[in-house]
Amino acid sequence: MGKKKDAQMDLLSADSATSSSSRAARSSKVNAQSMAARQREISVSEFFSRNRHLLGFDNPRRSLLTGIKEAVDNSLDACEEAGILPDIEVQLTQVADDRYIMRVCDNGPGIVKSQIPNIFGKLLYGSKFHRLRMSRGQQGIGISAASMYGQLTTGKATRVISRTGAKRPAHCYEMQIDTARNKPQIVREEPCEWDQKQGTQVEIEMEARYQRGRQSVDEYLRQTALANPHLQLLYTAPDGREELYERSSEEMPQEAQEIKPHPHGIELGVLMKMLQGTPHRTLQGFLTQEFSRVSVRVAKDICTRADLKPNGRPKSIAREESDRLFKAINATKLMRPPTDCIVPIGEDLLTASLQANVQAAFYASTTRPPAVYRGNPFQIEVAVAYGGDINPEGSVQLMRFANRVPLLYQPSACAITRSLIDTDWRNYRISQSNNALPTGPLVVIVHVASVWVPFTSESKDAVAHYDEIIKEIRLGVQECGRKVGEHIGKMRREAEAARKKDYIAQYIGHIAAALQEITGDGDRKTQNVEKNLQGLLERSRS
Repeated sequence: MGKKKDAQMDLLSADSATSSSSRAARSSKVNAQSMAARQREISVSEFFSRNRHLLGFDNPRRSLLTGIKEAVDNSLDACEEAGILPDIEVQLTQVADDRYIMRVCDNGPGIVKSQIPNIFGKLLYGSKFHRLRMSRGQQGIGISAASMYGQLTTGKATRVISRTGAKRPAHCYEMQIDTARNKPQIVREEPCEWDQKQGTQVEIEMEARYQRGRQSVDEYLRQTALANPHLQLLYTAPDGREELYERSSEEMPQEAQEIKPHPHGIELGVLMKMLQGTPHRTLQGFLTQEFSRVSVRVAKDICTRADLKPNGRPKSIAREESDRLFKAINATKLMRPPTDCIVPIGEDLLTASLQANVQAAFYASTTRPPAVYRGNPFQIEVAVAYGGDINPEGSVQLMRFANRVPLLYQPSACAITRSLIDTDWRNYRISQSNNALPTGPLVVIVHVASVWVPFTSESKDAVAHYDEIIKEIRLGVQECGRKVGEHIGKMRREAEAARKKDYIAQYIGHIAAALQEITGDGDRKTQNVEKNLQGLLERSRS
């Protein structure tokens, strides 16, 4: 027994010695200095090259759509900002089983030569992130991410041609992205011959898969033409098939105006940063000039609530004083932010565009009044088409748009889809199962226009579930739903009336003969009675 205990003690001592030596070895190899030596900055390009699924490049089919979407969105934004009716050409060319070249060409204002490398070869570079106005692109990631994806999957450089005017030379660039430093690498740059007077053309070869369907390039371009009636789009598919979407409106959308941030939409940390960076010398000047809807009277009221002097220097305000100022701002009643920063499609244009793309028996649309979430103005538009050639089987065809851009992926994560599911369509004579979209011959379009659309991810596929946005979508859907319900009720009443009249028509001859027997009149009189009854029935039908 004693020997067994001694053996166990020896084993424990050996394990302890081994553990101690292991800890000593680790401590001799890893310490604070060696750990610090391994720390280095991560480039945003390097991060997204390893996490490209966050940007919508998670599989070959979706990557092709995402690349074209980013290029078309940039072209539309550029044309609209320059006041040019957009003519865009999209061409897909298959060069191998799993490789395609996407080419997107526009007639926009073109790009200044010095800016071409940064726009297409540097992530988080753009002119729209710091502006509060409606636009398709917001983050400065999209087209450069498409360039990076093409580079990662094929090793080929992105080719860009741009010209800023008919009398200016066209510049051709071939470039890649240095992902370690997030900088463009120019492979080739030279003036070139181009038969277009002005505009930009981008070509990217990428690993991709082309497939038609509801989440395809074809569907994206069809919906883009629907949401942008002023666009003329020529699409050439990989099989050589051409589709021309002609513009249904010769009028450019009203230009969205840039606004200043609304005080109720900022957070404490942002306020503190603005106080330190403002060029204004007084707190009153800072409040009235850096924000929208803050007058001199309102600024003085905020300062009084925060127990701060209106002529105090903003940069000298301490942390506790900033907190008081932040609370005072949120306790002060302010006007809603101006809404000329967003441009809806409009009920008439949306209906006309829907009629041009969907053959239906009934159309309805509505544009909700502007609303606000977190200080950001937004506006909801809803349009519906019912009956006609629409497939009566299956769920409603839902088209989701954000700033005129189709959203084809992640429908279940989107506030638009949830708003339609939460609407009781049975009130409008349309079938619906619990916690599901309605079923029947129905197409629904929902458009969210905002200075800053709250997407759920960088891939911009779904709108986040803000209560204010969901409420406005539901109200717009209900308004169109009531119109559809009234149409369905009218059609059912007319069908029932026609059925009854047809039933009566079957017995007109018998009624006339019976009257002839009662009155004893001849056959000629019977014919007149039958004719009069038929006329009466026809007048009631009309």
